[in-house]
Amino acid sequence: MDSGGWSRRRFVGALAGGAAAAALPACDDTTAPTNTPAPEPEASTSPSREARRPSGPRPLFLGTYTSVEGGGKGIGLATYDAATGRITGTGTITGVGDPSYLALHPDRRTLYAVDERDDGAVTAVRPADGKVLGSRSTGGAAPCHLSVHPGGRWLLSANYGSGSVAVHPIDASGALGERTDLVRHTSPPPGPGQEGPHAHQFVTSPDGGHVLAVDLGTDTVYTYRLDEKAGTLTEVAQARTRPGAGPRHLTFHPGGRYAYLANEVDDTVAVCSYDKASGRVTVGEAQSTGTGSGTSYPAQILVTANGRYAYLANRGHNSLTRYAVEADGARLRLLDTVPVGGDFPRQIAFSPEGTLLFAANQKSSTVTVFHVDEANGELRRAGESFPSPVAVCALPL
Repeated sequence: MDSGGWSRRRFVGALAGGAAAAALPACDDTTAPTNTPAPEPEASTSPSREARRPSGPRPLFLGTYTSVEGGGKGIGLATYDAATGRITGTGTITGVGDPSYLALHPDRRTLYAVDERDDGAVTAVRPADGKVLGSRSTGGAAPCHLSVHPGGRWLLSANYGSGSVAVHPIDASGALGERTDLVRHTSPPPGPGQEGPHAHQFVTSPDGGHVLAVDLGTDTVYTYRLDEKAGTLTEVAQARTRPGAGPRHLTFHPGGRYAYLANEVDDTVAVCSYDKASGRVTVGEAQSTGTGSGTSYPAQILVTANGRYAYLANRGHNSLTRYAVEADGARLRLLDTVPVGGDFPRQIAFSPEGTLLFAANQKSSTVTVFHVDEANGELRRAGESFPSPVAVCALPL
């Protein structure tokens, strides 16, 4: 999303057009989902990623827009081969409108999706049989991100269109209850070129003590305490980027003391420090994305589990930037950029073992997969792209 307003998501999605739709996989030819195999727990005794890599097909969920030309019919179902990265479409879970972002419950039995519409909602789905467990209003417009609190009792969502964050309770079945809190970002005032707040992400800190909301419109990262009994939020800190940065996505280093912020509007990244006692985030100096001149709209940044490398998706540049993470997380060093093999990489995700990286390419309606070299962080394409209508989110299990 850029400073042109939340409707830009729909506009650029529509640009994907009919060419991609003509080659849709079986994932979109049927509305009957197949049972997805439960992921095996990761072996904690082996340092080798090869030893941890599971055998057999693994589940992959795909987010899309259902209300644009060439879009999907719901949440796409697929499997992938953990060794080769090859994706195979298996079905669609229908009954969910514009599921542009997805998240999984810690017990892996329930999937959650935003309904990115004017009258925003979040929906719970049981992937084992494709049953939709119900939707709840987010109290705002165009929810674009959600995450599950580590305890599994609360769902956190960000309303881009109205610049607010919401909390919903999760019951024992995985279904959602009525919203317990809604907070709109009323201060500071919008940054340069912005007409209002635009909450873009809502996540829990690694220590579990705070929840953080990234707002592109106010150039601010907000820190809240979540009352885990009542489901209510109390703001405890604000961290402001430089004016006009347009922060979009924050990812923590495994050590928990530092995080990395992708700034969409001014095409930069920043290293942030995090104090777990106070929840205060301090935003460091802006750094290059390595994409040169022009508009690259950085989207999402990931860090490897060993904390040695970070990757940034650049939508306008159609590339992935690779950084070396140094000084125990306190420094990023730009290494190179790699063509993503698609158009407008909206979101990226690692496989659970970290051996594969998935990129959802919105305008080309494709998902590309890369092998991740553990030793040097290099990315290597894993075969041909997988066609998926207006692909805006890939969630591999």
